[in-house]
Amino acid sequence: MSVCPEDRNIRQALNRDVHVLRLGHRPGRDRRITTHVALVARAFGARTFFLADVSDPTITRSISKVISRWGGSYFQIHDNVDPLSVIREFRGRGACIVHLTMYGLPITKVIDDISSRCREILVIVGAEKVERIFYEISDYNVAIGAQPHSEVSALAIFLDRLWKGIELELCFHDAKYYIIPSAKNKVVRKVE
Repeated sequence: MSVCPEDRNIRQALNRDVHVLRLGHRPGRDRRITTHVALVARAFGARTFFLADVSDPTITRSISKVISRWGGSYFQIHDNVDPLSVIREFRGRGACIVHLTMYGLPITKVIDDISSRCREILVIVGAEKVERIFYEISDYNVAIGAQPHSEVSALAIFLDRLWKGIELELCFHDAKYYIIPSAKNKVVRKVE
């Protein structure tokens, strides 16, 4: 029994491939926030999550457990990647490089251009101070507001604006569990 027969229609509406590159992860300090960046990437329709310069098996295990229970087996996780090599690979494929930073241009000014121009997108999100090279190499430096905020919220808002909310209906046909919407209760069903 499929819990979401419209899964293919939603997947088709998400008419581009998005990948997320996480910079500056500090194991022990950033584990929870980096896991949340990966969770948002998966839940909001991204295809791949790259963790730059470090291996953190805890994050890979956590996301793999979520995929096993809640679906999304197409979602891939790669850690300890060289970020500039990943960027060069995507640029070579014609992908747009979008860096989320509060120092960029307002999302409201650039999202239509990104949406119409970019069929494949590599989104860069940083943890600590991001090196200048990433600002220079990006096609777009995009600000989600001009105040300090979380990279988790920045990624969620960017993906939501990119897909105009259709990603909120995304569910995964390979899920073992699914949520039944309820105004007052927590209702989770296991797929038989």
